Amino acid sequence: MATSGVVQKPRMSFWQIFNMSFGFLGIQFGFALQTGNASRILQTFGADVENLSLFWLAAPITGMIIQPIIGHYSDRTWTRLGRRRPFFLTGALLSGLALLFMPNSSMLAAIIPPIVVGAGMLMIMDASFNVAMEPFRALVADNLPDSQHNDGFSMQTCLIGVGAVVGSWLPYVFANWLGVSDTAPKGHVPNNLLFSFYIGALTLIGSILWTVIKTKEYPPEEYAKFHEPEMEEKEKKSGLVQIFSDLFSMPKTMWQLGIVQFFSWFALFSMWVYTTPAIAEHVYHIKAGDTSSHAYNTAGNWVGVLFGVYNIVSAAYALLLPRIVRRSSRKKTHAFSLIMGGLSLISIFFIKNDYVLILPMIGIGLAWGSILAMPYAILSSAIPAKKIGVYMGIFNLFITMPQIVSGISGKFLMKYVFSDHAVYGLIMAGGFMVLGAVSVLFVQDGKKIQIIDTPLIQAP
Repeated sequence: MATSGVVQKPRMSFWQIFNMSFGFLGIQFGFALQTGNASRILQTFGADVENLSLFWLAAPITGMIIQPIIGHYSDRTWTRLGRRRPFFLTGALLSGLALLFMPNSSMLAAIIPPIVVGAGMLMIMDASFNVAMEPFRALVADNLPDSQHNDGFSMQTCLIGVGAVVGSWLPYVFANWLGVSDTAPKGHVPNNLLFSFYIGALTLIGSILWTVIKTKEYPPEEYAKFHEPEMEEKEKKSGLVQIFSDLFSMPKTMWQLGIVQFFSWFALFSMWVYTTPAIAEHVYHIKAGDTSSHAYNTAGNWVGVLFGVYNIVSAAYALLLPRIVRRSSRKKTHAFSLIMGGLSLISIFFIKNDYVLILPMIGIGLAWGSILAMPYAILSSAIPAKKIGVYMGIFNLFITMPQIVSGISGKFLMKYVFSDHAVYGLIMAGGFMVLGAVSVLFVQDGKKIQIIDTPLIQAP
C-alpha cells in the first residue's frame, strides 16, 4: 500500500514475467556460441593458446566503457518504445550482425588478417550483448515489486539456461545428427559452426523483438508513483559527471558484491578461454596448434555439449533458487553454489574420459545459475530505484575488470607458469571461484523484503 505517497507496484503474472525476460533467451543463445566457440575460431585463424586471453580482452574493455553510459542514459531516456527497450533492441541488431560476420572473417583475408577481423567481431559482439543485457536487468527492477525480484531474476536465469543449451549444442547437433561437415580447409571455419552462428543471429533478434512487442514500460509520470522522489540537484549534473558521482557514492553492499564478482568472473573468463584447448589436449591428446584436424573439431563440438549441460543445470537451478533462498538466505545460497562450481572446475584435471566430464558440469551449472541471479537480486534491493540503470551499468565494471586482469595475466601465466598446458588455467579458475564463495559471506544484505511464498511456476 502507499507509504509516504509511494504506491506499491502491482504484481506480475508468470507469463508477464516470461514475456519480459524472453529476450534473454536469444542473448544467451548468441553468448553461448561466443563462449563455446570463440577460442576455437580464433585458433583456426592463427591464435596461439598463450595469446587467446589477449584476443578476448577487447570485449570486456569495450563493455567496461559502454555499460555505465548505457545505464545512465537508459535511466533518463523515454521514447515511444520506452526507456529500456530501445537499448536492448539496438544491442540485439548489432549482436546479430557480429554473429553473422565473425565466423566469416576469412572472407576478408585479402584485405585484413582474419585474426584481426575475428577479434574485432568478438569485441563488437560482446559489447552488443552487454548493451542488450544490462537494460534487461534494470527492466526487472523497473516493473516488478521488491517481493518478486527473486522471481524475475530467476526467470531470466532460466531462459538464459535454455538459450545457452541450444546455442552450445547446435554445432554438435549439426555435425553428429544432421551430417553437416565439422572440418574445413586450414584457416576456415567449418559449416556446422557457420550454420549455428546464422541461426543464433536470427534467434537473438527474434526473441528481443518478442519482448519489445509483448512488454510495456511504465511512463515517467506513472513510474514516479512507485518511488520516492530523488533530490533535484542531482539531476542537474551532466552525464559523465553524474556517472562518476554515482561511482564514488556506491552503496556498501555494491562494493562488497564487487569483490565477489571479481573472483567469480575471473574464474568464468578463464573457463571460457581455456576449456576447449584444455579438453583437446588433456582428454583428446591433441597437439597444440593442430586446429584443422577432425579430432580437434570433435573436441570443440564436445565442449559445446558440456557447456550445454551446465546451462541445463543452471536453468533448472534458477527455478529452485527462490524456494532455496526462502529457506536459507541469498548469501548462503550463492556461497554454496560458488563452492560447487570451484571444486568442479578443479576436478577436471583428474578426469581423462570425455563422458565423465559431464559430472563437473553439474557443479559449474549451479555456480552459473547463481551468478546470473543472486548478485542482482541482492544489488537491486540496495540501490535507489531511480538509479537502477546506471548502477547496473557500473556494476558491470565488476564483471569486466576481472576479465581484463585475467586476460592480461593469462599470457604470462600460460607461458611461464603453466607451460602452455591450458588445463592448469581451469584449476586456477576453480580456486578463484572458491575465493568468491568465501567473500560472499561478508556481503551486507540487510534490506528486508517481503517474500510471498508463491512458486515461480504455478500449477494450472
